[in-house]
Amino acid sequence: MDSNREGRADVSAEAEAFYTESLKVLKDSGIPFLLGGTFALSAYTGITRPTKDIDVFCRGGDFPRILAHFQDRGFGTEIEDERWIGKIRHGALFIDVIFNSAAAINPVNDRWFGEDHRALICGADVQLIPPTEMVFSKSFVQMRHKYDGPDVAHMILKQHAHIDWKRLLGHMEQYWEVLLMHVLNFRFIYPTERDHIPGWLLQELLNRLNERAKLPVPQTRICRGRLFSREDYRIDVTDWGFADVVGEETKHG
Repeated sequence: MDSNREGRADVSAEAEAFYTESLKVLKDSGIPFLLGGTFALSAYTGITRPTKDIDVFCRGGDFPRILAHFQDRGFGTEIEDERWIGKIRHGALFIDVIFNSAAAINPVNDRWFGEDHRALICGADVQLIPPTEMVFSKSFVQMRHKYDGPDVAHMILKQHAHIDWKRLLGHMEQYWEVLLMHVLNFRFIYPTERDHIPGWLLQELLNRLNERAKLPVPQTRICRGRLFSREDYRIDVTDWGFADVVGEETKHG
């Protein structure tokens, strides 16, 4: 825990006032939550940049409690997608309340609350998403208009000593190739800092890659790009004959 850590972002005075009030309301509720997004990245790396919202992470069971708590106090709320995200609104300003990923592959659970990393955010002393889960949650954000690869690289650079690499591998067990992508990306970006990633992890991932190369091609043609971006890989499942791995709404005309 770093009692002097602070997370900042370039936001308007109106937005900062809304975030300050909202975090006070949330803390007063007593409902467990974690801060992620731009403010947490700033606290961990020192990077300050503009943001359009605050990301609040919670367990799935606490998701409706948080929205109801704010709704009872006159805030606007909405459930954008009951599989993973809702919003607390104040005019054009909003806070994202998140309990999973868009592809429903990394739900917030007790493990996310197992470490105590704190920072001062908009005047409130709040608990941050642990570095391990920050890397995990950002690893799958790979869209044409939003790519969190640089955030992953910066988190590894600044917080590698606080990342539980075995836990991270456990989180990404089924998607170990995504972790390998980020490991290689980091090694390319920071060639003099390659020892920030444990040698055993790189060797384990490369061993898996070699073993996988010996196996036959899967019989079902799927597009796992949909785990990164539903929209960017939509044509793969609508026109090109690939099976989908992400359920989505079907609109009827």
